[in-house]
Amino acid sequence: MVAPDSPVRGYAHVIKEDLVNPNLLFLGTELGLWVSVDGGKQWAHYKGGDLPAVAVRDLAIHPRDHDLVIGTHGRGIWIVDDISPLRALTPGVLASPVAFLPDRPTAQRLQSGGGWANGDAMFVGANPPSDAVITYYQRRRHIFGDMKLEVYDASGKLVGTMPTSKRRGLNRATWSMRLAPPRVPPAASAAFGAAFGPRVLPGTYTIKLTKDTATFTTQLVLVPDPRGTHTQAERQASLDLALKIKGTLGDMTFAVERMNGVRQALEERAGRLPASDAVTKRLRAASAAVDALRKKIVATKEGGMITGEERLRENLTDLYSNIVFYDGGPAETQIERADAIARELTDVVRDFDAWATRELTGINAALRGKKLEPIQVITRQQWEAAGQ
Repeated sequence: MVAPDSPVRGYAHVIKEDLVNPNLLFLGTELGLWVSVDGGKQWAHYKGGDLPAVAVRDLAIHPRDHDLVIGTHGRGIWIVDDISPLRALTPGVLASPVAFLPDRPTAQRLQSGGGWANGDAMFVGANPPSDAVITYYQRRRHIFGDMKLEVYDASGKLVGTMPTSKRRGLNRATWSMRLAPPRVPPAASAAFGAAFGPRVLPGTYTIKLTKDTATFTTQLVLVPDPRGTHTQAERQASLDLALKIKGTLGDMTFAVERMNGVRQALEERAGRLPASDAVTKRLRAASAAVDALRKKIVATKEGGMITGEERLRENLTDLYSNIVFYDGGPAETQIERADAIARELTDVVRDFDAWATRELTGINAALRGKKLEPIQVITRQQWEAAGQ
């Protein structure tokens, strides 16, 4: 029975005791869901997941998945994923400044995609999040100092970060379980598949919450999708190839930005001289020569993907997306293709370096004769520093 001085609003339809923690109660009222973690002495209005203030007519707790299933009048069925953190809200946890709360192991679901067959009048609810979920409790709102959530692998390497919430009470953060995406050179076509990083392997990861000078840690367990048949060795081979391709894409981006930097400098210097000047013509010709090398790496025709133009960048990003969105091991042809594209890129870079060695000395001498700044090719160290 709800106490007379309770903040609960609306008359009650149903009350349900948790299957594990008898002090955890759920109350469905005419104006939404209420939760008590102390056997009904105090109640809090549940607002997670944007559950509106609709009539809650029935409640059920899934004994295997630990989800709270809510039958409403106005939103059909609403599911609160994994109430394990609520079960762990003991008086000791509530008195702590910060506490991580237990979550079930996160299954890395098999990756798939496709269209849909339903019309626009069909209502479909959202699937459970595909990301890993980390739940933590703060007794007070965070006000002073930095606050960040980081993920470390078994070797202590930082593999991910998550946005944090500074509000008091229960907070949930999600992690995509992916490493940072590769750097991809700009081109006329899009590279949607390269916008995502490789997915990490199943295993145990450390979550570190930093609040000003204090740190708190917990463990996050990632497990394979139980429907999957791929081995850990296959996943490792896929990750290794994805990281190798990611490195090649970084090399490709550096090469293109070197070329773009030289081209822009050549065009800028030419724009400061008369069009009829012999040095101007030399600068324009040099810019065209560098652009010809750039076009061996990236698609440059206007119109993006509809042109069908494919260069090294387009071939490699397509291969990369096929690797990172498949849960099994790579095919031998994919490994060979990655090596072949890397060799082709090396050839183009070698040609550009040879051009720069052969041509820039004379070009810079001519520029100095015109009282213009010489042209320098950006170094790897400068490029990496600029990318931070």
